[in-house]
Amino acid sequence: MALSPDERARYQRHLSLEEVGVAGQEKLKAARVLVIGAGGLGSPSALYLAASGIGTLGIVDCDRVEVSNLQRQVLFDTDDVARPKALVARERLLALNPAIEVVAHDVELRAANVREVLSGYDVILDGTDRLATRYLVNDACVLLGKPLVSAAIHRFEGQVMTYVPARGPCYRCLYADVPEGLVPNCADAGVLGVLPGLLGAVQATEAIKLVLGAGEPLVGRLLVYDALEMRFHEFAFARRKDCAVCGDQPSITEPRDPPAACDVATLARVRRITPVELHALLVSGPQLVIDVREPREFAVGHLPGAVNIPLGMLRERLGEVPAGAEPVFVCRSGGRSLRACSLALDGGLSSASNLEGGMLAWAATVNPDCVVAPA
Repeated sequence: MALSPDERARYQRHLSLEEVGVAGQEKLKAARVLVIGAGGLGSPSALYLAASGIGTLGIVDCDRVEVSNLQRQVLFDTDDVARPKALVARERLLALNPAIEVVAHDVELRAANVREVLSGYDVILDGTDRLATRYLVNDACVLLGKPLVSAAIHRFEGQVMTYVPARGPCYRCLYADVPEGLVPNCADAGVLGVLPGLLGAVQATEAIKLVLGAGEPLVGRLLVYDALEMRFHEFAFARRKDCAVCGDQPSITEPRDPPAACDVATLARVRRITPVELHALLVSGPQLVIDVREPREFAVGHLPGAVNIPLGMLRERLGEVPAGAEPVFVCRSGGRSLRACSLALDGGLSSASNLEGGMLAWAATVNPDCVVAPA
């Protein structure tokens, strides 16, 4: 797709880059990129992709703009409140770059429509705030053979990874388990307004690199950012042969909707604790840590002083938890331990904390020498 004189003027700084040039800019013009979620992450990534000259940019979001969005969702302004996000995003992106095509998908992604929505695009960016949607999008990308750049944010921290078919692990290889009935929305946890701007820019960078075939994408690498410490951490992870969707004998062969959302009242009682916060607690004094992984996983590596009670045995062994204790539940990636918190609270404990991101996050942000066994 040849560049017009106006496009050559607009993208002049790209054309000066040896890694882009005219041929690379024409690749960007021919590319079709889908941004799922026009929120904190999707706003900056969509703006940068539009500015960079991605020829067709799709935006998926079925929500309407709320006042509370404006703290971080830079696609919108005060006059947009109550309007559909996908349609407002389309207007804003075309105002930034009228030379591109922007497709607004004002729909909720479900198993029934995810193939149809994703099939027309070359690269997918997932910036949703629901774990359930992340798994749905990941599975669809694996099944359709689509590259995926996935990011998530929480409070002052964020993470990004890239999946490329046949080149590396997918999101389920990193976070294998979806807790039955517990698929939380992190909206109530809070987020630093500038945080998604940085992570969304990283997502856009990864997408542009994939289109150009330049540089090394975050394949098999999880990039973790801590805004309070102003540090980036990175750790490698591999494809799991037993992965439910990209493994040698996958059990997921079609996109599927997740279990029903968790009980909101129970979820609200679960205390979320980051690896850094747990480390500070452990340094300050004794802390009951209950590791709910299987014994073989626990044996490979665990937190000092942790007690191993597998999730399947937790209900019958809750009596072992001392009266008045405030345990922190731990697993590989945070899914099973969240379920454990729910079981513990339903079983009569007054307090239960979940280690966000599990032992994988601990290894990434606190102790890189910690060995984490596959689930």
